[in-house]
Amino acid sequence: MKIKPSEMPLQADGSVYHLNLHPDELADTVLLVGDPGRVSVVSAKFDVIEVKKQNREIITHTGLYKNKRVSVLSTGMGIGNLDIIVNELDALVNIDLQKKTPKETHKSLNLIRLGTCGALQPDIDIDTGIASAYSVGMDGLLHYYQHDPTLIENEIVSTFIDKTAWRNNLPKPYAIAASTKLLEQIAFDLRKGITLTAPGFYGPQCRMLRLPLGIPDFAERLRNIESKGLQFANMEMESSALYCLSKLLGHNALAICVVIANRANKTFSKEYHTAMDNLINMTLERV
Repeated sequence: MKIKPSEMPLQADGSVYHLNLHPDELADTVLLVGDPGRVSVVSAKFDVIEVKKQNREIITHTGLYKNKRVSVLSTGMGIGNLDIIVNELDALVNIDLQKKTPKETHKSLNLIRLGTCGALQPDIDIDTGIASAYSVGMDGLLHYYQHDPTLIENEIVSTFIDKTAWRNNLPKPYAIAASTKLLEQIAFDLRKGITLTAPGFYGPQCRMLRLPLGIPDFAERLRNIESKGLQFANMEMESSALYCLSKLLGHNALAICVVIANRANKTFSKEYHTAMDNLINMTLERV
C-alpha cells in the first residue's frame, strides 16, 4: 500500500515533515522533553553530538553517550504535538520514505519522556520523580484510531470514572500501561503511579484564573484513590498520547516526571532544575 502525499508530506529534502529528520539521524532510544531548551542540557552530556536539527519548536540532537547512541527531541506541550511526533518517529523507522510504503520488517523504538508534572497526593514531595506505570487519557486521542479494546486497562478507567463522576459530555477516558521492559530497566527504584493526562494546563487541570471550572473539586475527588495497587499520583499533558500511540505502533514507552507542583498542598518548586538534571543523568546511565 503506497501512502498518499497528503497523508505523509515530506520536506523538499525528503525528511519527515515536522521533525525535519532523515532515518539515519535518529537513534533507537529517544528521550522526549517538552522544553526545547532542555535538549541542549541533555546533549551537553553526550560524548559526541552527531546531529543537530530544528523545525519550529521541535529540536533534535543525536549523539553518543558512553558508546550508546541516543537522540533527544523536544515535543513542546500537549497531546496534539505528541500525535505528530510519535507518528513521524515511527515513519522514520517503519516506512520507506522514498517509496512511501511500510517496511516489511518492523523496528521498535524506546521512547522515554522526561517531563514535569503536578502531584495529586499530599505525601508526594516536590522535586521527586514519578514513573507513570499507567497513563489515563482525558483527551480522547486513542479513539481516533482503530484499536484492540484489550489495550485499555478497564479497571483503572472504571475507577477513574466512578470516583470523579466523569461527565458524558467529556472525552471518553482510556488507560494504557507503560512498557514493562522500560519500567524495569530505568524506573525500578522510582515511585510509580497512575498519571492523568489533561488536554490543557488551566481548566482541565483544575486551575482557575477568571473562568469558573466545570468540575471545581475534580482533583480532590482523586485523593487517596487507588487502582491496581497504585495511586492516581500526578497530572500532566503528554503521557497518554505517548503511551497509546506507542502501543498501537509497537514501540516501548515510559514517562518519568519531576514533581514541580503539589496540587493537594498548593505548593510549587522553588528550583526544580537540579532534580531534572539528576533524572537526566540517571536515565542516560540506564538506557
